[in-house]
Amino acid sequence: MIIWALHTTCLIKRNSFRLYLFSLVTENRQKCLTRFFKSTSSTMCSSSCVLRCRKNCKRIVVLGAPRVGKTAILRRYLRDGFVEEYSPTSEDFLRKLFCIRGETYQIDILDASRERDFPAKRRLSILTGDIFLLVFSLDDKSSFEEVCNLREEILAAKSKLTKSSVPGHCAQPRVPLVVCANKADLDSQRGISRAEVLKALGGDCTYFETSAKDSTNLDKVFETLAKRGGLPTETGPFQHRKVSLRSYQAMRTDRAAWKGGRVARRDDPCGTLYPLARRPSFTTDLRQILGPRKGTKPGQGLEKCQIQ
Repeated sequence: MIIWALHTTCLIKRNSFRLYLFSLVTENRQKCLTRFFKSTSSTMCSSSCVLRCRKNCKRIVVLGAPRVGKTAILRRYLRDGFVEEYSPTSEDFLRKLFCIRGETYQIDILDASRERDFPAKRRLSILTGDIFLLVFSLDDKSSFEEVCNLREEILAAKSKLTKSSVPGHCAQPRVPLVVCANKADLDSQRGISRAEVLKALGGDCTYFETSAKDSTNLDKVFETLAKRGGLPTETGPFQHRKVSLRSYQAMRTDRAAWKGGRVARRDDPCGTLYPLARRPSFTTDLRQILGPRKGTKPGQGLEKCQIQ
């Protein structure tokens, strides 16, 4: 009986000690989680607050045939250099954040390379795009014909979107669009002349002949894209200082230090690449096109949108 009582007492003390250790571990874990979520929330707030200001948030959609140099042009925009080897791109979604004259700007870049085989998906990308960069290769005439078809598709889609939002409006929409003829360094292999391109595009289209290999005219392309899209010229690849994401967040969170000049001068434009950017879902893009839903009248059916 005495042995059983001593054994029971030992078990109780052992369990009490285990509960005490468990409480300490739980308390420390809770403190760590609280500290982690506080830091994460501050980081997310500092990078997502740009999204609340829609006028400073633009999406650039890059379209064109394969092997024309779309990815190489974007690498030049991000100042990542030039890569000679060709690597097929399924879809790239990039996000760049800027601090310019005290204002924050966000540019989303969608390289929709594989959407040429999915018309409905390509149409959704066109409807949600704000600025368009169409790329073809000077040594491939068929790639220029594809750009002409894409241009007509963009103008038609934007025209229907304008008519649906403004009843009775039939004017041709002014779409920020730039056509880029890449591989100008291969002049001996040229498959289409400049006169043929200008005749097919007309006088109301902005056209540049570029080379992603030696950066010919690429600065003019990005400056024109910014100007057409209502963005500051400092969003160009060589018009701002490249900083890390941590420095960018410090500038946005520490306003006093920013204004006082301890972190960076207020008139010093800077930009950073947001590494965790993901393309919004199809539902999010559709909501952006349709706008906020209004209350339906009794007996009125809901409108449906189906992508096949």
